[in-house]
Parts: sequence; structure tokens; C-alpha cells
Amino acid sequence: MPLLDVRSITSRREFVQRLAAATTATLLLPEPFSEAGTQESLVVHPVAKADSIIVLWMAGGMAAPDTFDPKKYKPFEVGLAVPDVISTFPSIPTAVDAVRICQGLEEIASVLDRATLIRSHVQPDLGSILHSRHQYHWHTGYVPPQTVACPHIGAWMARVLGPRNPVMPAFINIGQRLEGIGENEEIKAFTTAGFFGSEFGPMNLPFPEEAARAVQPPKGMDPGRFSSRYSFFKKLVRNSPARDYISDYHQESMLRSLDNAHRLLGAKEREAFDITREPNEVLKQYDTGRFGRGCLLARRLVENGARYVEVTTEYIPFVHWDTHDRGHETLTKLKKEIDRPIATLIRDLEIRGLLDRTLVVIASEFSRDMITEGQPGSKAGDQANSPKDFLLLPNHYGQHRHFTGGSTVVMFGGGVKKGFVYGKTADERPCMAVEHPVSVSDLHATLFSAMGMSPKTVFDIEGRPFYATDDGKGKPIDAIFS
Repeated sequence: MPLLDVRSITSRREFVQRLAAATTATLLLPEPFSEAGTQESLVVHPVAKADSIIVLWMAGGMAAPDTFDPKKYKPFEVGLAVPDVISTFPSIPTAVDAVRICQGLEEIASVLDRATLIRSHVQPDLGSILHSRHQYHWHTGYVPPQTVACPHIGAWMARVLGPRNPVMPAFINIGQRLEGIGENEEIKAFTTAGFFGSEFGPMNLPFPEEAARAVQPPKGMDPGRFSSRYSFFKKLVRNSPARDYISDYHQESMLRSLDNAHRLLGAKEREAFDITREPNEVLKQYDTGRFGRGCLLARRLVENGARYVEVTTEYIPFVHWDTHDRGHETLTKLKKEIDRPIATLIRDLEIRGLLDRTLVVIASEFSRDMITEGQPGSKAGDQANSPKDFLLLPNHYGQHRHFTGGSTVVMFGGGVKKGFVYGKTADERPCMAVEHPVSVSDLHATLFSAMGMSPKTVFDIEGRPFYATDDGKGKPIDAIFS
């Protein structure tokens, strides 16, 4: 989809200004082909287990011991020794015998018999825990900084697998604003197609309830006038001042992305973006907030042929899962926002016969702990003010520090085993992965393989191979599939 919204532009001057700003995301990007062309044809792709993927991104660091990997629990009281507490929520039973998750996720617990829990996901010790770096790593497979703009995993799937429906964007990002919310440039750095070009980048829909407006011509503009303006815009792209700073490949990619957007505006599939078309009782089931409405939109988009859809609780520093203070209180609210919509999404996909071919993934950039920053031995600086010895105030009760030694990823559908647990973290602090650790590269290899794409897929960038997983070494976790 395009880097700029042609519907809202009213003058040639505004268009040129915004085009120049948009192309900064592609300045000096290498083309994804050498003279010898792509090496992709040398790769054997696996048989796809899923046609679509929905990533439910818990942005900010979802604490595994307070969500999907419960440990020993003690309720808050003044003077409670912090080392005696790992989980700040008691565990609850699920639809799977002997598998428990944390209080507040009762709806998800009821559908967990459709899921695989990977309880041993690990992240590298980057020396400094920055959400932007870890989120970049998780979404691209590469630790920043890099000498090229790395594509998002959604862009990889859009480029290699292509669209399921030629009029639907292959890669759609729901719920994340890219401006005005802190660390916006860093967030924008991984929410792109990188060197693949604009046509494989995401369609960004920050507010799901407003998504329908993104696929409609400007109010009051008749189709003939809109088509005429669209043709004029395309000429401006080819003749704008930005042409001296962008390769022919990326210029043509931008034009193709504009064509894709224009084609969607005239297609019946644009109705999929309008969640108000759902019955009121369905809307109420999902509508716990922006994330819940995003889950409903994701279901509608997948039904209409979207390939990769990501729905986020949105990363804002010190907000949502970024619990530097009042962790327990914050998670109590967050669980109310995510629990029912996620469970409803799983049930809806199942009822519609889509779950078997749709991989739904709940993930975050790392976990959290009350004491350990990073992991044992890390030189990462402590970024929390909560005490490590005794709890003095209710806002100290919760997971405040970033923990990279063991987190949980939950997967539904897409060929994964039902009611299955893979990997394990230690029962006592530090809760490191002690069985079957899963790296970011291996997790990506698992997602790619489920979607029918080899993790060894490679393109020539500046005469060097660039792989879908870091150096092509990612190995799928075959044990989690039926």
C-alpha cells in the first residue's frame, strides 16, 4: 500500500511536499536484486499449513508469569518480600487438563484446547533494553543497527507469497499510530517493507473503527474527478523532485502501491474494512476498546483475503504492557481489553471454517520480572524504580523490569497441535527457559514454514545474500505441528 494517502491531498504543492517526506523511507535503499537476480528460485518452500496469519502483538513487554506461564503467587501486602513473589495473579484452570494460565484470562483459558503454548521463547542480551531495538529485532529478525532497511516479516510474506486476493493488501497493520506517541521514528523503522519497496509495505490502520474511511474516495468527490486526480498524482510521482533520490525500482514500486490502493477503492472487498456492518451483538463481543475492535477487523480482513494482519495493543512508552509502575493494576485492566476479543476471534474463525488455515499468534518483545533486568549476568541498566527487597506500596506490586530469558508465545490454528505445551521455564527465579529454548530466528522460521515459505529464502542485496531469517539459520519447531 502507498506511503501517502492520495485521498486527502488537495493541491499539487501539498502532494510534492508529502511525496518528498514519504520517500525518505526509501532513500538509498538497495534494490532486492543483483544483476544475477534473486536466489529465491534456488529455495524449496515447504507445503503451507496456513493461508493467513494474524499476529496479536502485546507491545511493551508482556510478563509471562502474570499471563501464560504462572509461577508461585502471593497477594500484595506491605512488607512482602519481593523474592517470594513471581506471579502477581493466581493461576486458573484451562480447557486443557494440567495446563493453567493466570487469572483475568478466563475466556482465553476456555479456548486453550485449540492452542499450542511455547513457554521457552528467548531474546538476546542486547546490553541495553530498548523497546524499539527489541521490537525491531522481533519484527524483522535482525538486531539493529543494520546497513540496509530490513523488511518486516509481514513484508517478507507479502513479497514471497503474494496476495491471497489481488485487490486486498497482503500486509495490514492495525492499532499502532506512527506519529506523536514517543519513539515514533524507531517504531516506523520496522513497520515498513524495507528494501522490498512500498508495494509490499503495510497498510496502516491506527483506528479500526475508522478503517472504512481509508478505502473510500474523499467525501463529495465523484468517481470521475477522483480518477482524474489519481492519474495526475501518478504523473507527479514520476516527475517529483524526489526522483533524484530514489531508485527506478523503488519509484515503480511506489507507483504499483498506488495502483493497488486505487484498485481496492473500487472493489467490493472494501466493505471488509467497515466493522459497523457486523451485527450489534457481534460488535459488543469484540468491543472492549481499540484492540478488541482491531481483532474484529482482522477477522473480516482475513475472510476477504488478507495474508498477514497484525493487531497491536500499541506501544507507547510507560503505557499498556510497558509496566514500569503499577504493574498489577495495569495488567488487570489490560486483561479485560484482550481476553474476550481474542477468545471471540478464535471461536469466530473456527465457526467460519477458517481457523485450520489461519495461524493466530500472541507474542511480545520480551517478558518481565520483579527483580531481574535483562537476564542474569546482563550489563543492562536497571530501568525500574520499584524495590527489589520489600514491597512498600501497591504500585510496586507487579512486573516492572525487562526480562529476556524466557517468555511465552501462544499459537492457535494454522496446523499447530491442540492443547499442547512446548518448552519450559524454571519454576523459581530466574525463570529462564530450561527446556527447548526458542530464539527469534527459530520462531520466525516456524511462522514462515507454517505459511509455506522457506526460512532460507534469500535475496541479493548489494551483491550480498540477505535471508528471511538471520543468515538463513532459523529452524522451524516441527514438534508443535500436527
